[in-house]
Amino acid sequence: MKYQAFLIKYAEIGTKGKNRHVFEEALCSQIRLALKSVDGKFSVNRIYGRIFIDCRSDYDYDDAVEKLRCVFGICGICPVQIREIMPIEELKEAVVRFMEEEYPQGEHTFKVHTKRPNKTYPMDSLEVNAELGHAILEAMPRFSVDVHDPEIMMNVEIREKMFFYSHEIPGPGGLPCGIGGKTMLLLSGGIDSPVAGYMIGKRGVKLDAVYYNAPPYTSERALQKVKDLASLVARYTGPIYLHNINFTEIQLYIYEQCPHDELTIIMRRYMMRIAEMLAKRNGCLGLVTGESIGQVASQTLAALNVTNEVCTLPVFRPVIGMDKEEIVSISKKIGTFETSILPYEDCCTIFVAKHPVTKPKAEVIRDHEKNLSEKIDEMVRRALETDEIILVDAQGDRIVKGREDPLED
Repeated sequence: MKYQAFLIKYAEIGTKGKNRHVFEEALCSQIRLALKSVDGKFSVNRIYGRIFIDCRSDYDYDDAVEKLRCVFGICGICPVQIREIMPIEELKEAVVRFMEEEYPQGEHTFKVHTKRPNKTYPMDSLEVNAELGHAILEAMPRFSVDVHDPEIMMNVEIREKMFFYSHEIPGPGGLPCGIGGKTMLLLSGGIDSPVAGYMIGKRGVKLDAVYYNAPPYTSERALQKVKDLASLVARYTGPIYLHNINFTEIQLYIYEQCPHDELTIIMRRYMMRIAEMLAKRNGCLGLVTGESIGQVASQTLAALNVTNEVCTLPVFRPVIGMDKEEIVSISKKIGTFETSILPYEDCCTIFVAKHPVTKPKAEVIRDHEKNLSEKIDEMVRRALETDEIILVDAQGDRIVKGREDPLED
Protein backbone atom coordinates (compact mmCIF):
# COMPACT_ATOMS: atom_id res chain seq x y z
CA MET A 1 0.00 0.00 0.00
CA LYS A 2 1.83 3.09 -1.28
CA TYR A 3 -0.32 5.68 0.52
CA GLN A 4 -1.63 5.09 4.02
CA ALA A 5 -3.98 8.07 4.09
CA PHE A 6 -5.57 10.95 2.19
CA LEU A 7 -5.49 14.53 3.42
CA ILE A 8 -8.69 16.25 2.28
CA LYS A 9 -8.54 19.98 1.62
CA TYR A 10 -11.55 22.26 1.49
CA ALA A 11 -11.90 25.94 0.60
CA GLU A 12 -15.25 27.58 1.27
CA ILE A 13 -15.91 25.56 4.43
CA GLY A 14 -12.92 27.30 6.00
CA THR A 15 -14.83 30.61 5.96
CA LYS A 16 -17.75 29.37 8.05
CA GLY A 17 -16.60 30.64 11.45
CA LYS A 18 -18.35 29.13 14.45
CA ASN A 19 -20.44 26.84 12.21
CA ARG A 20 -17.39 25.37 10.53
CA HIS A 21 -17.54 22.11 12.48
CA VAL A 22 -21.09 21.50 11.16
CA PHE A 23 -19.85 21.72 7.57
CA GLU A 24 -16.80 19.58 8.36
CA GLU A 25 -18.97 16.84 9.88
CA ALA A 26 -21.29 16.96 6.86
CA LEU A 27 -18.28 16.59 4.58
CA CYS A 28 -17.00 13.63 6.63
CA SER A 29 -20.41 11.97 6.27
CA GLN A 30 -20.38 12.42 2.50
CA ILE A 31 -16.83 11.04 2.28
CA ARG A 32 -17.84 7.94 4.26
CA LEU A 33 -20.83 7.45 1.96
CA ALA A 34 -18.67 7.82 -1.16
CA LEU A 35 -16.11 5.28 0.09
CA LYS A 36 -18.69 2.63 0.99
CA SER A 37 -18.52 1.14 -2.51
CA VAL A 38 -14.68 1.07 -2.58
CA ASP A 39 -12.85 -2.14 -1.71
CA GLY A 40 -10.97 -1.59 1.55
CA LYS A 41 -11.47 -0.22 5.06
CA PHE A 42 -11.32 3.51 5.76
CA SER A 43 -11.61 5.77 8.79
CA VAL A 44 -12.57 9.43 8.27
CA ASN A 45 -11.60 11.90 11.00
CA ARG A 46 -11.38 15.63 11.67
CA ILE A 47 -8.00 16.58 13.16
CA TYR A 48 -6.97 20.16 13.94
CA GLY A 49 -9.19 21.69 11.26
CA ARG A 50 -8.21 19.07 8.69
CA ILE A 51 -9.89 15.92 7.42
CA PHE A 52 -7.84 12.73 7.18
CA ILE A 53 -8.89 9.45 5.62
CA ASP A 54 -6.90 6.62 7.18
CA CYS A 55 -6.64 3.57 4.91
CA ARG A 56 -6.93 0.64 7.33
CA SER A 57 -6.35 -2.13 4.77
CA ASP A 58 -5.31 -2.69 1.19
CA TYR A 59 -7.65 -0.74 -1.08
CA ASP A 60 -8.35 0.21 -4.68
CA TYR A 61 -6.48 3.53 -5.00
CA ASP A 62 -7.90 4.55 -8.39
CA ASP A 63 -11.47 3.80 -7.34
CA ALA A 64 -11.04 5.66 -4.05
CA VAL A 65 -9.72 8.77 -5.82
CA GLU A 66 -12.48 8.62 -8.45
CA LYS A 67 -15.16 8.50 -5.74
CA LEU A 68 -13.56 11.33 -3.74
CA ARG A 69 -13.31 13.53 -6.84
CA CYS A 70 -17.13 13.57 -6.92
CA VAL A 71 -17.68 14.68 -3.30
CA PHE A 72 -18.90 18.27 -3.10
CA GLY A 73 -16.94 20.26 -0.53
CA ILE A 74 -13.56 18.74 -1.43
CA CYS A 75 -11.21 21.05 -3.29
CA GLY A 76 -8.06 18.90 -3.01
CA ILE A 77 -7.20 15.23 -2.40
CA CYS A 78 -3.65 14.63 -1.19
CA PRO A 79 -2.36 11.02 -1.06
CA VAL A 80 -0.23 10.77 2.08
CA GLN A 81 2.53 8.55 3.40
CA ILE A 82 2.68 8.28 7.20
CA ARG A 83 5.80 7.73 9.32
CA GLU A 84 6.50 7.60 13.05
CA ILE A 85 8.18 10.66 14.56
CA MET A 86 11.89 10.51 13.72
CA PRO A 87 14.99 12.66 14.21
CA ILE A 88 16.03 15.00 11.42
CA GLU A 89 18.68 12.71 9.89
CA GLU A 90 16.18 9.87 9.46
CA LEU A 91 13.58 12.34 8.25
CA LYS A 92 15.92 13.56 5.52
CA GLU A 93 16.51 10.00 4.32
CA ALA A 94 12.76 9.27 4.35
CA VAL A 95 11.90 12.41 2.39
CA VAL A 96 14.59 11.75 -0.22
CA ARG A 97 13.24 8.20 -0.69
CA PHE A 98 9.74 9.62 -1.04
CA MET A 99 10.84 12.09 -3.74
CA GLU A 100 12.80 9.41 -5.62
CA GLU A 101 9.77 7.13 -5.64
CA GLU A 102 7.35 9.86 -6.69
CA TYR A 103 9.56 11.50 -9.32
CA PRO A 104 12.04 8.91 -10.65
CA GLN A 105 12.71 10.84 -13.88
CA GLY A 106 12.92 14.37 -15.21
CA GLU A 107 14.15 17.72 -14.05
CA HIS A 108 11.84 19.53 -11.65
CA THR A 109 11.73 22.61 -9.49
CA PHE A 110 10.56 22.12 -5.92
CA LYS A 111 9.92 23.71 -2.58
CA VAL A 112 9.66 22.13 0.88
CA HIS A 113 6.79 23.28 3.08
CA THR A 114 6.69 22.08 6.67
CA LYS A 115 3.95 22.43 9.28
CA ARG A 116 4.78 21.62 12.89
CA PRO A 117 1.68 21.47 15.11
CA ASN A 118 3.72 19.13 17.34
CA LYS A 119 5.73 21.77 19.20
CA THR A 120 7.79 19.15 21.03
CA TYR A 121 9.77 18.51 17.84
CA PRO A 122 13.21 20.09 18.44
CA MET A 123 13.41 22.03 15.14
CA ASP A 124 11.01 24.68 13.90
CA SER A 125 9.41 24.68 10.43
CA LEU A 126 11.97 26.91 8.73
CA GLU A 127 14.86 24.82 10.03
CA VAL A 128 13.22 21.61 8.82
CA ASN A 129 12.57 23.21 5.41
CA ALA A 130 16.23 24.13 5.05
CA GLU A 131 17.53 20.70 6.10
CA LEU A 132 15.15 18.77 3.83
CA GLY A 133 15.71 21.07 0.84
CA HIS A 134 19.47 20.66 1.16
CA ALA A 135 19.14 16.86 1.42
CA ILE A 136 16.98 16.68 -1.71
CA LEU A 137 19.39 18.83 -3.73
CA GLU A 138 22.37 16.70 -2.68
CA ALA A 139 20.66 13.40 -3.48
CA MET A 140 18.87 14.58 -6.63
CA PRO A 141 21.02 17.17 -8.48
CA ARG A 142 18.55 17.20 -11.40
CA PHE A 143 16.17 19.10 -9.11
CA SER A 144 16.36 22.83 -8.38
CA VAL A 145 14.66 25.06 -5.81
CA ASP A 146 11.94 27.56 -6.78
CA VAL A 147 10.27 29.12 -3.75
CA HIS A 148 7.84 31.24 -5.81
CA ASP A 149 6.34 28.88 -8.42
CA PRO A 150 7.63 25.33 -7.87
CA GLU A 151 6.50 22.39 -9.98
CA ILE A 152 6.56 20.20 -6.85
CA MET A 153 5.49 21.23 -3.37
CA MET A 154 6.98 18.73 -0.92
CA ASN A 155 4.72 18.95 2.14
CA VAL A 156 5.75 17.61 5.56
CA GLU A 157 3.44 17.80 8.57
CA ILE A 158 4.77 16.95 12.01
CA ARG A 159 1.88 15.95 14.25
CA GLU A 160 1.51 12.87 16.45
CA LYS A 161 3.09 11.22 13.41
CA MET A 162 4.79 12.55 10.27
CA PHE A 163 2.88 13.02 7.04
CA PHE A 164 4.46 13.37 3.56
CA TYR A 165 2.60 14.41 0.40
CA SER A 166 3.37 16.22 -2.82
CA HIS A 167 0.34 15.62 -5.07
CA GLU A 168 -2.98 17.44 -4.88
CA ILE A 169 -5.79 15.99 -7.00
CA PRO A 170 -8.53 18.58 -7.61
CA GLY A 171 -12.01 17.96 -6.25
CA PRO A 172 -15.29 19.62 -7.33
CA GLY A 173 -15.33 22.27 -4.58
CA GLY A 174 -18.60 23.69 -3.29
CA LEU A 175 -20.36 22.63 -0.10
CA PRO A 176 -21.16 19.12 1.20
CA CYS A 177 -24.45 17.68 0.00
CA GLY A 178 -27.44 18.12 2.31
CA ILE A 179 -26.09 21.04 4.31
CA GLY A 180 -28.37 23.46 2.41
CA GLY A 181 -31.69 21.59 2.46
CA LYS A 182 -33.46 19.82 -0.41
CA THR A 183 -35.03 20.84 -3.72
CA MET A 184 -37.11 19.21 -6.48
CA LEU A 185 -35.36 19.09 -9.86
CA LEU A 186 -37.47 18.99 -13.03
CA LEU A 187 -35.34 16.46 -14.90
CA SER A 188 -35.84 16.01 -18.64
CA GLY A 189 -33.73 14.02 -21.04
CA GLY A 190 -31.92 17.12 -22.29
CA ILE A 191 -28.54 18.69 -21.64
CA ASP A 192 -29.58 21.54 -19.36
CA SER A 193 -31.48 20.03 -16.42
CA PRO A 194 -28.75 17.55 -15.32
CA VAL A 195 -26.28 20.46 -15.32
CA ALA A 196 -28.73 22.52 -13.24
CA GLY A 197 -29.00 19.62 -10.77
CA TYR A 198 -25.22 19.35 -10.53
CA MET A 199 -24.83 23.08 -9.96
CA ILE A 200 -27.48 23.38 -7.25
CA GLY A 201 -26.05 20.22 -5.65
CA LYS A 202 -22.65 21.89 -5.53
CA ARG A 203 -24.14 24.49 -3.19
CA GLY A 204 -24.82 21.78 -0.61
CA VAL A 205 -28.43 21.14 -1.69
CA LYS A 206 -29.83 17.60 -1.83
CA LEU A 207 -32.00 16.63 -4.81
CA ASP A 208 -35.26 14.88 -5.46
CA ALA A 209 -36.31 14.85 -9.12
CA VAL A 210 -39.44 14.59 -11.22
CA TYR A 211 -39.70 13.29 -14.80
CA TYR A 212 -42.80 13.71 -16.97
CA ASN A 213 -43.41 10.58 -19.00
CA ALA A 214 -45.86 10.52 -21.93
CA PRO A 215 -46.50 6.93 -23.04
CA PRO A 216 -47.04 5.85 -25.78
CA TYR A 217 -45.52 9.03 -27.25
CA THR A 218 -42.35 8.50 -25.23
CA SER A 219 -40.65 5.13 -24.95
CA GLU A 220 -39.14 3.07 -22.15
CA ARG A 221 -35.78 4.03 -23.62
CA ALA A 222 -36.58 7.68 -22.90
CA LEU A 223 -37.32 6.82 -19.26
CA GLN A 224 -34.14 4.76 -19.02
CA LYS A 225 -32.19 7.70 -20.42
CA VAL A 226 -33.50 9.92 -17.62
CA LYS A 227 -32.69 7.29 -14.98
CA ASP A 228 -29.17 7.08 -16.42
CA LEU A 229 -28.84 10.88 -16.20
CA ALA A 230 -30.08 10.82 -12.60
CA SER A 231 -27.49 8.13 -11.83
CA LEU A 232 -24.70 10.28 -13.30
CA VAL A 233 -25.79 13.31 -11.25
CA ALA A 234 -26.11 11.07 -8.16
CA ARG A 235 -22.35 10.40 -8.30
CA TYR A 236 -22.00 13.95 -6.98
CA THR A 237 -25.23 14.58 -5.03
CA GLY A 238 -25.83 11.15 -3.51
CA PRO A 239 -28.96 9.03 -4.09
CA ILE A 240 -31.95 10.72 -5.74
CA TYR A 241 -35.65 9.89 -5.45
CA LEU A 242 -36.93 10.18 -9.05
CA HIS A 243 -40.70 10.65 -9.41
CA ASN A 244 -41.95 9.25 -12.73
CA ILE A 245 -45.21 11.08 -13.53
CA ASN A 246 -47.52 9.96 -16.36
CA PHE A 247 -48.33 13.23 -18.12
CA THR A 248 -50.02 11.92 -21.29
CA GLU A 249 -53.63 12.50 -20.23
CA ILE A 250 -52.92 16.07 -19.13
CA GLN A 251 -50.99 16.88 -22.31
CA LEU A 252 -53.73 15.56 -24.60
CA TYR A 253 -56.39 17.47 -22.70
CA ILE A 254 -54.43 20.72 -22.97
CA TYR A 255 -53.87 20.00 -26.68
CA GLU A 256 -57.63 19.60 -27.20
CA GLN A 257 -58.81 22.57 -25.13
CA CYS A 258 -56.21 25.34 -25.46
CA PRO A 259 -54.76 27.47 -28.31
CA HIS A 260 -51.86 25.63 -29.87
CA ASP A 261 -49.46 28.56 -29.74
CA GLU A 262 -49.84 28.45 -25.93
CA LEU A 263 -49.41 24.68 -25.51
CA THR A 264 -45.85 24.79 -24.22
CA ILE A 265 -46.54 27.53 -21.66
CA ILE A 266 -49.70 25.91 -20.29
CA MET A 267 -48.09 22.47 -20.14
CA ARG A 268 -45.11 24.01 -18.39
CA ARG A 269 -47.38 25.66 -15.83
CA TYR A 270 -48.95 22.29 -14.98
CA MET A 271 -45.53 20.67 -14.74
CA MET A 272 -44.54 23.33 -12.22
CA ARG A 273 -47.79 22.88 -10.27
CA ILE A 274 -47.28 19.12 -10.01
CA ALA A 275 -43.57 19.50 -9.16
CA GLU A 276 -44.47 21.92 -6.37
CA MET A 277 -47.04 19.51 -4.95
CA LEU A 278 -44.41 16.74 -4.91
CA ALA A 279 -41.87 19.13 -3.41
CA LYS A 280 -44.15 20.09 -0.53
CA ARG A 281 -45.01 16.45 0.15
CA ASN A 282 -41.34 15.54 0.41
CA GLY A 283 -39.87 18.41 2.37
CA CYS A 284 -38.27 20.28 -0.55
CA LEU A 285 -37.71 24.01 -0.16
CA GLY A 286 -37.71 24.97 -3.85
CA LEU A 287 -37.86 23.85 -7.47
CA VAL A 288 -34.87 23.60 -9.83
CA THR A 289 -35.04 23.83 -13.63
CA GLY A 290 -32.54 23.93 -16.49
CA GLU A 291 -34.05 27.03 -18.09
CA SER A 292 -31.76 29.59 -19.73
CA ILE A 293 -33.04 33.00 -20.85
CA GLY A 294 -34.01 33.05 -24.52
CA GLN A 295 -32.89 29.52 -25.35
CA VAL A 296 -36.37 28.46 -26.52
CA ALA A 297 -39.76 30.15 -26.77
CA SER A 298 -40.84 29.03 -23.29
CA GLN A 299 -37.72 30.58 -21.76
CA THR A 300 -38.12 34.23 -22.68
CA LEU A 301 -38.42 36.57 -19.70
CA ALA A 302 -42.15 36.99 -20.39
CA ALA A 303 -42.66 33.22 -20.55
CA LEU A 304 -40.64 32.57 -17.40
CA ASN A 305 -42.68 35.21 -15.59
CA VAL A 306 -45.93 33.50 -16.58
CA THR A 307 -44.53 30.11 -15.55
CA ASN A 308 -43.41 31.44 -12.16
CA GLU A 309 -46.89 32.74 -11.45
CA VAL A 310 -48.23 29.29 -10.50
CA CYS A 311 -45.46 28.61 -7.94
CA THR A 312 -45.37 29.58 -4.29
CA LEU A 313 -41.99 27.92 -3.68
CA PRO A 314 -38.88 29.64 -5.07
CA VAL A 315 -37.72 28.45 -8.49
CA PHE A 316 -33.94 28.15 -8.87
CA ARG A 317 -32.43 28.28 -12.37
CA PRO A 318 -28.66 27.76 -12.03
CA VAL A 319 -27.94 28.01 -15.79
CA ILE A 320 -30.21 31.02 -16.38
CA GLY A 321 -27.40 33.29 -17.65
CA MET A 322 -25.39 30.71 -19.60
CA ASP A 323 -25.31 30.16 -23.33
CA LYS A 324 -25.55 26.67 -24.75
CA GLU A 325 -21.80 26.20 -25.17
CA GLU A 326 -21.19 26.97 -21.50
CA ILE A 327 -23.84 24.45 -20.45
CA VAL A 328 -22.47 21.82 -22.84
CA SER A 329 -18.97 22.35 -21.43
CA ILE A 330 -20.17 21.55 -17.90
CA SER A 331 -22.21 18.56 -19.10
CA LYS A 332 -19.07 17.11 -20.68
CA LYS A 333 -17.07 17.72 -17.52
CA ILE A 334 -19.58 15.88 -15.32
CA GLY A 335 -20.16 13.08 -17.85
CA THR A 336 -23.83 13.66 -18.75
CA PHE A 337 -23.44 15.03 -22.27
CA GLU A 338 -23.24 11.75 -24.21
CA THR A 339 -26.35 10.42 -22.48
CA SER A 340 -28.25 13.70 -22.91
CA ILE A 341 -27.83 13.69 -26.70
CA LEU A 342 -29.25 10.18 -27.18
CA PRO A 343 -32.16 10.58 -29.66
CA TYR A 344 -35.10 9.63 -27.43
CA GLU A 345 -38.03 12.06 -27.32
CA ASP A 346 -39.26 13.54 -24.05
CA CYS A 347 -42.74 14.88 -23.40
CA CYS A 348 -41.66 18.49 -23.95
CA THR A 349 -40.80 17.79 -27.59
CA ILE A 350 -43.91 15.79 -28.55
CA PHE A 351 -46.60 18.50 -28.58
CA VAL A 352 -44.62 21.50 -29.77
CA ALA A 353 -46.47 24.28 -31.60
CA LYS A 354 -45.15 25.40 -34.97
CA HIS A 355 -45.27 29.03 -33.84
CA PRO A 356 -45.24 29.16 -30.02
CA VAL A 357 -46.02 32.43 -28.31
CA THR A 358 -42.86 34.12 -27.02
CA LYS A 359 -44.47 36.99 -25.09
CA PRO A 360 -47.40 35.40 -23.29
CA LYS A 361 -49.60 37.48 -21.01
CA ALA A 362 -50.57 35.95 -17.70
CA GLU A 363 -54.18 37.13 -17.83
CA VAL A 364 -54.66 35.58 -21.29
CA ILE A 365 -53.09 32.28 -20.21
CA ARG A 366 -55.25 32.17 -17.06
CA ASP A 367 -58.35 32.80 -19.16
CA HIS A 368 -57.52 29.96 -21.55
CA GLU A 369 -56.77 27.60 -18.65
CA LYS A 370 -60.44 27.96 -17.69
CA ASN A 371 -61.14 25.66 -20.66
CA LEU A 372 -59.54 22.89 -18.58
CA SER A 373 -61.55 23.40 -15.41
CA GLU A 374 -63.97 20.50 -15.97
CA LYS A 375 -61.36 17.71 -15.78
CA ILE A 376 -57.87 19.03 -15.06
CA ASP A 377 -57.93 18.77 -11.24
CA GLU A 378 -58.95 15.11 -11.41
CA MET A 379 -56.23 14.44 -13.99
CA VAL A 380 -53.59 16.03 -11.78
CA ARG A 381 -54.83 13.96 -8.84
CA ARG A 382 -54.52 10.75 -10.88
CA ALA A 383 -51.05 11.70 -12.07
CA LEU A 384 -49.91 12.18 -8.47
CA GLU A 385 -51.59 8.97 -7.26
CA THR A 386 -49.82 6.91 -9.93
CA ASP A 387 -46.42 8.47 -9.19
CA GLU A 388 -43.76 5.78 -9.64
CA ILE A 389 -40.90 6.47 -7.23
CA ILE A 390 -37.47 5.27 -8.35
CA LEU A 391 -34.45 5.41 -6.06
CA VAL A 392 -31.41 6.20 -8.20
CA ASP A 393 -27.80 6.14 -7.08
CA ALA A 394 -24.44 5.96 -8.82
CA GLN A 395 -24.79 2.19 -9.25
CA GLY A 396 -28.25 2.22 -10.85
CA ASP A 397 -31.92 2.35 -9.88
CA ARG A 398 -34.70 0.47 -8.17
CA ILE A 399 -38.42 1.13 -7.76
CA VAL A 400 -39.58 1.74 -4.20
CA LYS A 401 -43.12 1.74 -2.83
CA GLY A 402 -42.74 5.10 -1.22
CA ARG A 403 -40.56 7.28 0.93
CA GLU A 404 -40.51 4.67 3.67
CA ASP A 405 -37.28 3.35 2.10
CA PRO A 406 -34.76 5.40 4.12
CA LEU A 407 -31.49 6.56 2.64
CA GLU A 408 -28.50 5.99 4.88
CA ASP A 409 -26.65 9.14 5.92
